[in-house]
Amino acid sequence: MAAGRPVVPVIAAGEPSLPHVETLIAELRDSGAGIVLAIGGGSVIDLGKALAALVPAPGGVLDHLEVVGAGQPLAAPPLPLIAVPTTAGTGAEATKNAVIDVPDHRRKVSLRDPRMVPGLAVLDAELTDGAPWPVTLSTGMDALTQLIEAYLSVKANPETDALCRAAIPLAAKALFRLSKGEDLEARQTMLVAAHLSGIALANAGLGAVHGLAGVLGGHTKAPHGAICARLLPEVLKVNRQACAAAGRDTKRFGEVDEMVSEGMAHPGETAADLLSALTNGAAFPGLGSFDAETVAKESMESSSMKGNPVQLTVAQLVSVLGSAV
Repeated sequence: MAAGRPVVPVIAAGEPSLPHVETLIAELRDSGAGIVLAIGGGSVIDLGKALAALVPAPGGVLDHLEVVGAGQPLAAPPLPLIAVPTTAGTGAEATKNAVIDVPDHRRKVSLRDPRMVPGLAVLDAELTDGAPWPVTLSTGMDALTQLIEAYLSVKANPETDALCRAAIPLAAKALFRLSKGEDLEARQTMLVAAHLSGIALANAGLGAVHGLAGVLGGHTKAPHGAICARLLPEVLKVNRQACAAAGRDTKRFGEVDEMVSEGMAHPGETAADLLSALTNGAAFPGLGSFDAETVAKESMESSSMKGNPVQLTVAQLVSVLGSAV
């Protein structure tokens, strides 16, 4: 018992899925739960956010999901939520959405409401200490992707620019240091950078990496961070080329190069090349088989694509998928 209420433990088996969320909500609505404590990686925190939002809300989960559902606003305020991340990646402790896998549609979509931002986030590097390098790298690349995409987004603004300019070199430096060995200071830096990435994406949106990742993850069940790590270098190249071809300013791509190369102590090199080198040979889970054209077409409907600095064609997205994975 906690403060007179029962404690109901919930185990997150991978990224939250619609069937699992529906089962848990049915159980928890009769439990008398008054607060949610989510301790774990981004998937755990997303599950906690979804439960905190939906347990008090009447109706079904699909009533509130974007793209595949009705996208209706929550009819009741969420339960109080405390988020304690044990990986430095999604920044879910700072965002207003939860990503849920919908197997019947083979894609991941968001449940979104401004009231879903956790009331308290605890960033303690010791909870991430000793995480295997592939986990540290894939989650860290998710955070770095979110910062870079928010900076390049058509919805970028002075507030998010300031956050991204501060956090991109910090994240790049911390990941580079962690590639050399365990480093508690670098882990704390990554936690802060991931938290800032959540704030940035919530206010500026994302881009083609996340537009593709949501669909690709639904088709392959590969971890989100590993997908971002594979896609980011190639998306940077294709976006830069597409912006140049459309006569758009590519100055920000050069600024991203400078920030990443500064952080990784390799001045003059591009972010795409440096991040490719960092992730090359990493023991990420395989993606398995998927139809690139189907993934590309479905990703065009993703809300993340709205922030991409240039509208990419299906052919360009297929090219990204072929080169990156």
